[in-house]
Amino acid sequence: MNVLETILQAKRLELKDNPCSSNGVVERRDVRSLKTALSNPGVSVIAEIKMKSPSEGDILLGADPVQIAIDYESAGATAISVLTDTQFFGGSMKTLTQVREAVSIPVLRKDFILTSSQILETNGSESDALLLIAEAVETTEELKQLHTFVESFGMESLVEFHRIENARKMSVIAPEIIGVNCRNLETMTTDLTHFEKVFPLLLEDALKIAESGIENSVDLKYVADLGYDGALVGTSLMKTGNPGHALEKLLGGVV
Repeated sequence: MNVLETILQAKRLELKDNPCSSNGVVERRDVRSLKTALSNPGVSVIAEIKMKSPSEGDILLGADPVQIAIDYESAGATAISVLTDTQFFGGSMKTLTQVREAVSIPVLRKDFILTSSQILETNGSESDALLLIAEAVETTEELKQLHTFVESFGMESLVEFHRIENARKMSVIAPEIIGVNCRNLETMTTDLTHFEKVFPLLLEDALKIAESGIENSVDLKYVADLGYDGALVGTSLMKTGNPGHALEKLLGGVV
């Protein structure tokens, strides 16, 4: 059983024991478009708030996520990703809501979305977008249904895949924002060359986001030169202890 499978097993138990709570369908008029933000000229960065992870252990426990979010926005982040899984990543829905209230740029919920109730919960939190992971669901149809349900609320999805064989799912779902994650789910290592191998298989009209493994400005420029519209960066920023400053440095090194 790889790390993702372990997380998904725990997530299913969590959802069974503690079903997501929501106030039903909340009509939204304030959704900030992640697609529009990522379409701006230049390389975009979705800056992530991540307190810990299975691959890194504790990263920046005890930090103030709201202040990090404010610093990220000031440093030039296009959007902010918030981990809401508690057990493995040290996040929470409360943090997501607090961050959304503190900034004016789009906020993405990053979790392991398996059910429509989680999408309802996300809508109720006023998040603008959420992550869907191809490897987290059993069938392409299931992924498509989740994607369609997200769109029904006016929110947007970043649809991510790791394994190259899952690139074909993107043509069926036709998401407007595709994430390519270069982390190997078996070894948890990252390989930046994965971005180049996968790129020719991506939908031409979709926005393309490189995820995991971006450590510095050289890495960011590499994925931008390949044709990616942006990158989701979290661990390398959080590990510095001053994520906002680290993002400013990262963006400043890309010409």
